[in-house]
Amino acid sequence: MRSYSYMHLGEDIDRDAHVICRYRVTTDLPIEKAAEALAAEQSTGTWTGISTLDERIFAEYGAKIIGIEGDNVVLAFPEEDFSIEVGGIPQILSVIAGNLFGLESLRGVRLEDVEFPSGIRKKYKGPKFGADGLRKILNRPEKPLVGTIVKPKIGLSPKDTARYVYEAGSGGLTNSKDDETLVDQAFCPIEDRTKAVAESLDRLSEEGHEMVHAVNVSTNGDRIVQLAEDVQSWGARQIMVDVITCGFAAVQALSEDPKIKIPVHVHRTMHGAFTKDPLHGISMLPVTKLVRMCGGDALHIGTLGAGKMAGNVKGDHENLDACLTKDSPYRTVMPVCSGGVYPGMVARMVRTSGFNVQIQAGGGVAGHPGGVRKGAMGMSQAVDAVFEGIDVKVYAETHPELKEALDTWGFK
Repeated sequence: MRSYSYMHLGEDIDRDAHVICRYRVTTDLPIEKAAEALAAEQSTGTWTGISTLDERIFAEYGAKIIGIEGDNVVLAFPEEDFSIEVGGIPQILSVIAGNLFGLESLRGVRLEDVEFPSGIRKKYKGPKFGADGLRKILNRPEKPLVGTIVKPKIGLSPKDTARYVYEAGSGGLTNSKDDETLVDQAFCPIEDRTKAVAESLDRLSEEGHEMVHAVNVSTNGDRIVQLAEDVQSWGARQIMVDVITCGFAAVQALSEDPKIKIPVHVHRTMHGAFTKDPLHGISMLPVTKLVRMCGGDALHIGTLGAGKMAGNVKGDHENLDACLTKDSPYRTVMPVCSGGVYPGMVARMVRTSGFNVQIQAGGGVAGHPGGVRKGAMGMSQAVDAVFEGIDVKVYAETHPELKEALDTWGFK
């Protein structure tokens, strides 16, 4: 590869005219040479000298190395490198997270963070509802939202799914959702399921309790908006999309469709394929920021150090902050904590997250010895205890559903 002086460490740049990316680099090369290879591959460089590259192109469109600290490299991509209208998030990702992962000179490289200039941010509308909008729908202004995932993941009929949702709502839960693997299987057709669940939600409303259920509309790109519109017409109060498998453009299309007037719950299934390795891939933080730009109203962020998917605790906190930070032009996103959640870990999570969070339990509701309704009551009681500032174990002494949950799964 022809060598260019990509180093701009001592120069000031206009950060609001660049996309700023931080990478963690593992290499046998001097870190400066590795950074240069990274900058070249993702902007104006190639493996050899070429006659079509002049100094103007390099100066205007080449990525600039603006920081090196340890194994962290910070690159600044000129805003002009990004498509004005057509490219969107797919083209952005091809620049900041494209061929770099295959570079032979790097043993590993991980996109850790990204910052977008105002010129790009203004092209995106962000969440239509966001955390505050969800709270308004549910008439729950302060307490953490508390939800469930219908279990088992697949296999229940529409009638059984609707019964599960009603029992969960009767136990005090504000949210429920399809699991990520359920969309429109023969044993549970999406139209029948949506209509049956809508009847359960209407019944709960008549009884004085507001609840939403996110119907999974993850499907092919040419069908997803129409399916979401259909689901809404069948009575859905929230839709769900798997962002990694469907793409960021799917989230944006659902959020910005004027016909869709219900919140978008974003699941992150498959993210571990590229977020789990601390030395290679992409961290969850850029994904969180992109989901907020594209219009997700709620997003799974991890369990903040608890649960079956404890993962990177520092990363979970960064995701939480990226959902709720006020230094963004977009509405806040409701952070969703799920993955092996049960009542005994609620206090620990909420102490860390604060009250603006959605606690989501599948097995921690369905696995309660007393059934779904008592499992929902146990989860709701744990949240109530934390909100009221009462020790969960003390609260359990007068709330048998919570006590039975603690006896079953313990306290973390």
